[in-house]
Amino acid sequence: MASDQHKIRERVKQLLEKPGNGNCADCGAADPEWASYTLGVFMCLSCSGLHKNIAQISKVKSVLLDPWSSSEAEFMESVGNNAAKAKYEKIVPAFYYTPTHKDCTLLREQWIRAKYERKEFQCVKRQEPYSAGTLVAGYREGFLWKRGRDNGQFLSRKFILSEREGVLKYFNKHDAREPKAILKINTVNATFQPTKIGVNNGLQITYLKDNSTRNIFIYQEDGKEMVDWFNAIRAARYHYLEVAFPGASKSELLQKLTRNYIKEGYMEKTGPKHTEGFKKRWFTMDDRRLMYFKDPLDAYARGEVFIGSRENSYSVLPGLPPNIQGYHWQFGITIVTPDRKFLCACETEEDQKDWIAAFQTVINRPMQPQEYAVEAYFKHKP
Repeated sequence: MASDQHKIRERVKQLLEKPGNGNCADCGAADPEWASYTLGVFMCLSCSGLHKNIAQISKVKSVLLDPWSSSEAEFMESVGNNAAKAKYEKIVPAFYYTPTHKDCTLLREQWIRAKYERKEFQCVKRQEPYSAGTLVAGYREGFLWKRGRDNGQFLSRKFILSEREGVLKYFNKHDAREPKAILKINTVNATFQPTKIGVNNGLQITYLKDNSTRNIFIYQEDGKEMVDWFNAIRAARYHYLEVAFPGASKSELLQKLTRNYIKEGYMEKTGPKHTEGFKKRWFTMDDRRLMYFKDPLDAYARGEVFIGSRENSYSVLPGLPPNIQGYHWQFGITIVTPDRKFLCACETEEDQKDWIAAFQTVINRPMQPQEYAVEAYFKHKP
């Protein structure tokens, strides 16, 4: 009996060698060691935990440790990740965010529920909550909890996303006629930040106001609702970009829908004269904008720095120039721009290496034509 069990388990294990089965069916992580024996897919440990939330549909086992029946092994053999993908991801909209193993639990759980529980990608009608093309005139409205700029309290606010107007707007009073703020879709970005915001479904939305970045922080108790808003924003951005850049390929447009930050965290910084004491600030690297805040949840940055490319005389160096004083953290970074040097200090050597690597990623990338206009604005910023 034990030897039979060993043979069956080896048979299931060998299925991991088949094309498609070597990565998690849901987040793409390498070397999955778990499987859903009711759906026929292989997955990573993290996603197997999320499958347990839909236990009526998906029952999971460890490929290496749990006992397997021959009928379960046969079923796994008859399906596998590629066949399941063809079925459950048949019509995923181009703009829909498909999470990776690096993404937050909310995005991965709702992706799993959308595929297997709600079967959203087998029927276009089920995609109405976020497919702007199927919403009435690309329109969505609802109430979200928004963090107050000054007091930090979350209050219910009405939000409207209008693709026709090219805006996302919110209202301070439920019966207000005029919006409190209008966010133009062409500058909007959205990224899930549950840890930073301190709520499970926390979404950070940024937009440009007078070419400075403005943050708003929102959430909804219903995870599906929050992910639907996120994908509705991506849909509106996608349709805007299709019109704005008619010659661009689909893959070029998809890269521009929303961005996760390259890096965030605390560093110390000094002022332009390099004589002031260093102050601890929260830094966010958003593409070529390096922003610093007194508090991670501030509405506006205290300052923004454009990070260009090596060809345009931008560079980053470990350490600080000699004779610099006033810093508490020992691991310095010097950011060199054509106009001046920005001096920062990190708490640990690991932080220093990570920040330098983040800066190098941007500096090693040639600048796009439209980025020169952004750089020029930074140079002449009032």
